[in-house]
This record gives sequence, C-alpha cells and structure tokens, in this order.
Amino acid sequence: MTHLYLIRHGENNDGLQDGKYQDLGLTPEGIQQAERLRDRLAQSGEIKPDVFISSPELRARQTAEIIAPTFALPLTFDPDVEEWRSDDGSLDPAEFMRQWNETPENQRAYYRWVEGCENRAEFTLRVQLTLNRILQANAGKTIVVLTHGGFIQVSFRYFFGFGEANLEAGASPEIRRTSITHWYKPDGGKRWFLERSNDYHHLL
Repeated sequence: MTHLYLIRHGENNDGLQDGKYQDLGLTPEGIQQAERLRDRLAQSGEIKPDVFISSPELRARQTAEIIAPTFALPLTFDPDVEEWRSDDGSLDPAEFMRQWNETPENQRAYYRWVEGCENRAEFTLRVQLTLNRILQANAGKTIVVLTHGGFIQVSFRYFFGFGEANLEAGASPEIRRTSITHWYKPDGGKRWFLERSNDYHHLL
C-alpha cells in the first residue's frame, strides 16, 4: 500500500529583507505548532514513513527539522514542493493584492505578476507533475511531504482529476498550519482514497 501524508508548515513571518519581501521563518507560534505536531507524532506513532521530503523554503525547512527526530530518517529537500512562485519579493503584499483584484477571475490562472515567475496554471501543473513523480518513485512506501497550503490545495486537483486551469471554483479545502492530509492507495488498486484532511487536532 502507498501512503502519502502532506503536512503544512507552521505560522511564519513575512517581511522586508535586503529590500524585498521574504519568508523570515517561523514565528514563536509557528515553532510551538511544529513542536506540538512533533510531540503528537512521537506519542502516537501514527505515521511511520519510509521517505521524508520537505520544501527548502525557510518556513517549511524549519518545521521539518523540528519534527524530523520523530521519524529518524534522512530529510530530502525538493524545490518542486515549494509554494506558488508568484513573485520574487519585489512586489509588496498590497501591490500584489491590487493587481490580483484588478485581474478578471477567468484570467488569473494565466496572469504573470512578475516575469520569470509562475502563473497559477503553471503552478498547478508543477504540483501535479511533482506528485506523480514522487508517487511513481516511491510506490508501496509511506511518504511524508512537508509543504505549503497552496501545494496541498492543488493536490486535490491531482487526486480528483479536476481541470488544471479552473482555479476559481466555488469550493476549496481548508489547510490549517501543521495540519495533516492523508491519501492512500491499496496495492494493485487504481483509486486513491482520502483518509483525512486538515487534521490539526494537536493544536486544539
């Protein structure tokens, strides 16, 4: 059986550094969230992975490093599980949202905010290609991927076969900080099953 656990990073700081808006790593609350997840996993033993993959982005890497001792596995950093690369930090959040709100909904999937960065359609394709690569390479194993909210949301499109460009649907899965989403496929099976989504009861 193949198991895939997608875990979102803890709460992080964004701010100016070297004149650009950048990920400044976990907040104190984000560190506490990751520690509570680590303690839950250590106590319950509910996830016993064969493979542990993390986004190299600072907030994800710090979260992964906090929970890594629970798994006692090598931690592999994979840039393809990073968040949507919508800009390079040159746009402040207010300017990004101004452009977002001024872009017609049916064009947001194709609009490029900063040259050289991804539009939404390209991000969706990257997520699906990455999931397919990881699952093909690790068939029959238990896989943990420490990633981002946007990546996990798009993963539902991969498993349910939704359209790649229709990103403005009327519903979207909620993905809380350090939450767990678990998919599995029985050996010889053709269908993936969603066992749980947005499981963050260690924070309650």
